[in-house]
Amino acid sequence: MSGTFIKRRPPADPGSLPDLLGMFRNEVRFYRELAPVVGVRVPGCLRAEETADGTLLELEDLSDWRPGGDPAAIAATLAVMHRRWRGRTGQWPWLRPLGTAADEIGALYDRVWPGLAWHPVLSDRVREFGERLVGRAAAAEAGATGPPTVCHGDASYRNARTSPDGVVALLDWEDVSAVPATVDLSWLLVSSVPPAEWGAALDGYGPIDALADAMPGSALQGLLSLADEAPDSAEAAGWGARLDSAVRLIARG
Repeated sequence: MSGTFIKRRPPADPGSLPDLLGMFRNEVRFYRELAPVVGVRVPGCLRAEETADGTLLELEDLSDWRPGGDPAAIAATLAVMHRRWRGRTGQWPWLRPLGTAADEIGALYDRVWPGLAWHPVLSDRVREFGERLVGRAAAAEAGATGPPTVCHGDASYRNARTSPDGVVALLDWEDVSAVPATVDLSWLLVSSVPPAEWGAALDGYGPIDALADAMPGSALQGLLSLADEAPDSAEAAGWGARLDSAVRLIARG
């Protein structure tokens, strides 16, 4: 490896979402146990440690690779991993299952929504959807169906890099999970892919069932992400467009 990237995390605060979700220690476990066999390109790992002081990763530096990439290529990379491990996650009992901390995430959404409902980028259909989620967000978070597989958990452009010859690498495995494949694919669309390119991403992924079942959870997470954006920013406008497409897909079932 030509260079290394050092990632340190202090111990998660007790009761915080990183603590409840096991984010920091699970990323260490991923690089120790899963990365060598996961079947897709990830940063090479020289060191993965967990101590009383937190976690430490010494990883291959891919900062000279292009951030993000072609949506079809990223989706196809996810499909390789999902199909390889479909129904075969039991050997890693530490992988978090669907619905972990759903109640806490639902409570967070209920607190955030009143300040988000007015957001100017929300279409009427998204605003109505967001209102219906109040008190029901935990169920949406756990609504995906299908057999569990190894999922990245935060499959987005910011966590993908593309090499000069077109190889896609997936970074930042703090959210690695044993959940239905639709959780990753729906979040890739909602978090990153312009609506005009959703068809290309879906074609790149290939056949998949029950995508609409996972979309409410991804839309919920998208609304929480939108809450952190300035109302007049390009980032907010992108979230608004993708959320509108997500709610349209949900309505079609």
